[in-house]
Parts: sequence; structure tokens; C-alpha cells
Amino acid sequence: MDIQNDYQQRINAARQEISKYEKLINTYSLLRLVIFALIVVAIYLSVKTIGIGLLIVLFIILMLCFIWLVSKQSLFLERKSYFTALKTVNENEIGSITNRSNLYDNGKSFADEKHGYTSDLDIFGKATLFQMVNRAATAPGKRLLASWLSAPATKNVILNRQESLKELSQKNTWKLDFQARLLFANDSKTDQLSSLFSYLKLSFELSGENFLRLYIKVAPYLLLGTIIAGYFYSLISILGIAVAIFNGAILVLKGSYMIKSDFIADKIGKTLSDYTLVFKTIETEQWQGDCCTILANQLKVERTSQKIKELSILINKLGYSAIFFVGFVLNVFFLWSLKQVLAIEDWKRNNQQSLETAFDVIAEFEALISIASFHINYPEWTFPQIADGSNYTLTAKNLAHPLINKDKRVANDYELNDTFKIDIITGSNMAGKSTFLRTIGINTVLALCGAPVCAAEMQVSVITIITYMRIKDSLNESTSTFKAELDRLQMLLNAVETEGKVFFLIDEMLRGTNSVDKYLGSKAVIEQLIKKKGVGMVATHDLQIAELEKSHPDYVRNFYFDIQVVNGEMLFDYKIKHGECKTFNASLLLKQIGIDVDA
Repeated sequence: MDIQNDYQQRINAARQEISKYEKLINTYSLLRLVIFALIVVAIYLSVKTIGIGLLIVLFIILMLCFIWLVSKQSLFLERKSYFTALKTVNENEIGSITNRSNLYDNGKSFADEKHGYTSDLDIFGKATLFQMVNRAATAPGKRLLASWLSAPATKNVILNRQESLKELSQKNTWKLDFQARLLFANDSKTDQLSSLFSYLKLSFELSGENFLRLYIKVAPYLLLGTIIAGYFYSLISILGIAVAIFNGAILVLKGSYMIKSDFIADKIGKTLSDYTLVFKTIETEQWQGDCCTILANQLKVERTSQKIKELSILINKLGYSAIFFVGFVLNVFFLWSLKQVLAIEDWKRNNQQSLETAFDVIAEFEALISIASFHINYPEWTFPQIADGSNYTLTAKNLAHPLINKDKRVANDYELNDTFKIDIITGSNMAGKSTFLRTIGINTVLALCGAPVCAAEMQVSVITIITYMRIKDSLNESTSTFKAELDRLQMLLNAVETEGKVFFLIDEMLRGTNSVDKYLGSKAVIEQLIKKKGVGMVATHDLQIAELEKSHPDYVRNFYFDIQVVNGEMLFDYKIKHGECKTFNASLLLKQIGIDVDA
């Protein structure tokens, strides 16, 4: 509740700022109308009374006032937009805590049923871990976060991320400010950065470029000189007209080139201006940890915000030519459009590579602040210890599923301490076997990407999770359920042989065949995994599988989830216990829908 109250206070403060700037915007709009009315009055009075001299003076003064009002109003609009975004990201944090809603992407595009675990552990898509954690607005940020959740990092990388997350969790004001400034990218229907990078890589080949660069430098002086000389010598004025026509002819000949460049640049001008503020937010913050400091220094060394500001200014200057009278004068005297296009091309050639690298920094900060949200919003969660050694370690106290609401989830302890084991988990339907496997899996995914876990304590080796849970047939691939199960088993067995440390989570093996083959096949698979020194968990309804503990007492352990039946009602505690399950509930469940097994 403390963090929710904090977010609510920030929302209230943002609302006050929005209201303040709305009033200022309305006031300045009214003042603009007043200035416009004064200009009309000044024209009328000058014509009727004093004359054109006063009109020119008044017109200049009033126009300067009008321009100042427009610039101030634009600033107020920007501030209102910022505080609106800030209110939105704070409201989003409250929504995430209370009902798992999120205005950011849920990662559906990253879903892959053939991945080792992401489909079974609900990593991508609706009501998934990615939906809960994601605070990345840009496409590169989302891709990077998805990659972190799709594979374990090395121990050093995990520890560095933990350090960064702890620092970011102490900078929640900075984090929310960063999100607010970058929210424009989340609202975009297109991948703005892809368009930007495509534009940077697009080279315009201009014939006679060297001559044009030289001529653009001398053209204003040449035209101005002929105009002044023509005042004294009328014949020279003809030369001035010829120079102006020549300038116009150049612009016409290169028109398609400039129109194409102007069209593309105009699309990204505002985007660049927005990103300038984002980069500056990173560059100006005082960082303590190594990871964030290194990332920020990359931007400082490259002068990223300054360079992007330079490009943004060049693109804005290119837009001056669209102003009718101003554009005409600028193009006739300075070949303005062509000059700015060439300046933009020079910028692109000098800064293309460093700019793409700079946006990787934004992506990394987006991924980091996404995970930092867990540490901020759920301070009771803990950062796990990363275990060394050649054996397997996965221990936890009060481990619970992060996607289940706090008032409904049940926590369990688990211990696999510096050893090799296969745990057989038996139990009744709906008793909690599958949820426990997913709880182990999803928290391990969090731990190995550097995030805090939903537990009081956790220690884990750097392992690769392989799951066998939601096996489906595929009409498109002409694959039956049993064939899909065989393919998954083959992937698992190959991974155990070829990859470093594989920890498997199997939920009801070989469902696509008869009970005899199911038992014999499951038993054979587990025994082969034992020979390969595989480590993991197998959840099953088949009590015969639990007999493997007798033949492999040093390798197999039995656990179970049970139920209590009181007056015909089933009671679940969802707590894991040592041993084999003795109570089952299928007949009771069938009886509830009108099927009497005994009869």
C-alpha cells in the first residue's frame, strides 16, 4: 500500500500541473487573439491617421509579441503533454499492482511454442510474465527484454543487473520520468526507430554535388551583389535576375531529390526532438553502479543528445522552406532546401553508426527499468543468490507464483542443494502439481535474468530450463499429440546430452498413448535421464512411477500434493510434502458432474 500511495500522490501532483498548464494555454490563446486584433486596429489607424511609417513599427512590435506568445504556448503544451504522460505511467503502475493490467506490449509477437520453456511457463502473450514486467516502449527495448526472459545470463551478467536494478529502485522518480519522456514511442503504431535507421542508411546520390556545395556558398553574395550593383547600374540588374532564375532552375532540377528527402525527414523530425530529451535524461543523471555508469558514459563520450539535437535542428530548418514567403526568399538567395538536404546528408555520413549504438543504450535501460519495477512494486520479493559448482542447486523458501494474486497464491519451500536428483511429484487433480512446476520454472527464469523472485529466499545455479507441459497437436504440420510429445522428448534428451546444465520440468508424460505404454514409456525415459545425469521434476498421476525411488534411492525423490475430503467436499492446501500421494479425487470430480464411477 505504501508504494501505491506514493504513485497516487504523484498522480495528484501531475494533475495539478496539467490543470496549471491548461489555464496558461487558454490565457495565451486569448492573448494571441488580442494581439491579432491590435494588429488589425494598428493597420486601420495607420491608414486613417498617421501613415505607413507607424504601421511598420507597430506591425513589427506586435508580430514579435505574437511570435513570443506562440513560443510560450508551445512550451506550455509540451509541459502539459509531459505531465499527462507522467500521470499515465503512474496510473499504469497502480493498475499493474492491483489487477495486472499494463499499457505496454504483452510480448505476443515473441511467443514460440517450440522454445524450451516460454510457452509452458507463460512468458509471452496475454496474462503472462512479459505483460506484467514490460515497461519498454521501443521495439529494440522489447526485443532485448524478451531475449533476457528467453535464456539464462551468465553469473557475472546476473550480478551486474542485480546491482543496476537495486540502484534504479532507489531512483523511482527518475525511472518514471524516463518512462514519461519515452511514452510517445509506445503510442506509435509503427516502429519509429526502424524508420529512423532506414533513413540514416538511405544515401541520396546527387550529380554535380561538389559544384553545388561550392555554388551554395557563393550564391547569396553573388545575388546580393548584383542587386546592390543594379541599383547604381541598371544593366547589372539583368544579371541579378539571371542569377535568381539560375538558382530557381537548380532547385527545380534537383526538386525530386529534395522532395523525397524532405518527405522522409519530416516524418522523423518530431521523433528526434523527443529522443533528444530521453538521451539527456540518461546523460545528466548521477550514476553510482558500474553498469549504469558505463551505459551513460557511452552517450556522453559520443555527445549523443547534442548530435541528435543537431540533426533535429537541420530537419527543422529544412521545414522553413514550406513557409510560403519565407521559403521563397530563402530558396532564391541561399538555395535553402538544397543546402539543408546536403547538411543532413553530411550529418548522416558522420554519425550513422554511433547513433544506432546509442539507441541500444536506451533499449538496455528500458529492459532494466522493466525488471526494476518488480523490486519497486514488490519490495518483499528477494534477489536470489547465484550458486557456483558443477552440481545443481535450486533452493527456495516461501516460493510462490508471481502471476497469481498475493491473496490467492500459496507459497512452498523446495530444496535441491548441490546435487543431482530427479523429483517425482504425484497428487490428485487440481491439487497443485502443475502450478508448482510452473512456480519453480518462472521464478528460475526471473532469477537468471537478474530479476527479484517471488520468494523469501532463493539460491539457484545457472541452468537451462526445458519444459514438457502443454503438448499440442498441429493440423498445419500434420503432427499428432503423441508425435508432438516424442519431438519434445527428443529435444529434452538432446539438451541433457549437449548443453551444460539442463533442469527439466515434465508434467504428465506421454498422455497421447494408452496407459500401459504411458507407464512403460515414462519409466524408460526417466531411467534414461538418470543415466544421462539429468536433473529436474516429473509430475504424474501414475503412482507406479513413484516406485522408481526404490530402485534409484540415491537419485529419485518422491513428493506429493494431496487433498482432504470432508463430508464429500474436497479441500486443497496446495502444499508440497515428501512421499507418495495416497488420496485421489477423480471419482469425486466425476460424481459432481453426474457420473457415478462405483455404479
